[in-house]
Amino acid sequence: MSELSIESSVHVDELGVRGFLHMPQQSNGDGLILTHGAGANCQSPLLVALAREFCSSGIAVLRYDLPFRQTRSHGPPMRGTDKRDREGIKLALQFLKSRVKGRVFAGGHSYGGRQTTMLLAEQPELSDGLLLLSYPLHPPQKPDQLRTAHFSELRTPALFVHGTRDGFGSIGEMTEALKLIPARTQLLPVEGAGHELLSKRNENELPKKVFETFAGFTA
Repeated sequence: MSELSIESSVHVDELGVRGFLHMPQQSNGDGLILTHGAGANCQSPLLVALAREFCSSGIAVLRYDLPFRQTRSHGPPMRGTDKRDREGIKLALQFLKSRVKGRVFAGGHSYGGRQTTMLLAEQPELSDGLLLLSYPLHPPQKPDQLRTAHFSELRTPALFVHGTRDGFGSIGEMTEALKLIPARTQLLPVEGAGHELLSKRNENELPKKVFETFAGFTA
């Protein structure tokens, strides 16, 4: 895999958007925003690995911190910050749209992915497609507390990447939940992976597999 994304990655901190912009030397015109889960930031190994892979294949990638992480360096988001986080996702989409000419996709891990789907359920015109990494279907060991109330309003094509050992939802539960979404969806199971998805066992294969599946899904 090319390392062009590392060489051309630049720090971004403007208009409320903080993160790293990976601009490919040979762009296909498309872009992807990627954000983190409740306990991480945009420097998480999963986001970095995916940003490198997508950028080396011609897609501009903005991996960015949600507003709650910009004001709190550690710990999960405080109660009531989700609306502000969704505004941050919207700003990130607008930022990347000003720098690419093609389609712009939105992605996130766990909490970040969930907030992204909630934003797109309300404003589907903001993005051309979704990449959801370890969507937190329900809290661990609480399968009755589903986080799918907005799924019936989601009309943006979405690829869900989910580990077979994810405590936030089994593959069977995810398969049933995706039936609630009226848009086109696809589920990519990652064998043996937990909620973090990326591990030493799959770090050399997973980013490429995710990119190839997403490229085929959005073709």
